[in-house]
Amino acid sequence: MHPIEHLRYVARAQGADPASLVEETAHALGSLRMDPSGIVVACRRIVQRHPFTGALWWLCANVSTSSEPFEAVWELAEQIRADRTGSELAAALPDDATVATIGDPSVIGSGLIRRGDVRVLALDVQHVATSFVRRLERYDVDYEPVDAGTAGTVARIADAVLIEALACDSDRVIAPMGSSTLAATAAAWGTPVWLVAGVGRRLPSGMIDAMVAKIDELTAIDDAAPTDPLGVRPTATMDAWDLDVEVIPTSMISDVVGPHGHVPMGPPAIKPECPMAWELLKHSPM
Repeated sequence: MHPIEHLRYVARAQGADPASLVEETAHALGSLRMDPSGIVVACRRIVQRHPFTGALWWLCANVSTSSEPFEAVWELAEQIRADRTGSELAAALPDDATVATIGDPSVIGSGLIRRGDVRVLALDVQHVATSFVRRLERYDVDYEPVDAGTAGTVARIADAVLIEALACDSDRVIAPMGSSTLAATAAAWGTPVWLVAGVGRRLPSGMIDAMVAKIDELTAIDDAAPTDPLGVRPTATMDAWDLDVEVIPTSMISDVVGPHGHVPMGPPAIKPECPMAWELLKHSPM
């Protein structure tokens, strides 16, 4: 496949887990060696198409700011493949624990399938947890699908609530929709809330700002827009609750599990893993 076509394929990909997207993007960017001038534009277009996939921002920021981008891209792909976050989560969970999850968390899933004594209460929002529970079933993990409306009861009986970070900085987490409800009810009951943040999810605040701005853009209503002949003003692109992601404050999080282990929430646990690449924030025609 031609490198440009490969990049277009990655840009259009939907539903793939972040690690797979990073690996595909790394292969596509690595194929651009004959056209190094295009790598920044390619990176910019990738994050435009996947604005809430923190691991892609991490990859593209490190590549676009590297003096040797075509060597860096393969090293970064290897870091994603060698991510120990799942193993660290498996090691940190207490024996016979009951944990609550939400959505289709890929890194959390890789940790839970390593344990044979964990019960998983898998909350679903917008029917996205189907592949997650099928994965648990394949590995014979004890699970129970639970409607998101019972988050309060689930948070009360769980030993820990596990929230997967799509991206985070010191103040905010971009997480699957429904995470804030689950985390807030857990905090009310005194249940620990663990943020599971795999390689590439800890980003500079400028990148999280861009993600929050994108959420606001998608859900904003333009008060200056003209009304139609019936006097109806155009609505937002979508309602905030129709998005797949939301922003939650790190104040809701008690602990962080990452590639270096399980630690209390705090600045050392969410130190950015890449430089701030301002060039990624410029707009490129798609």
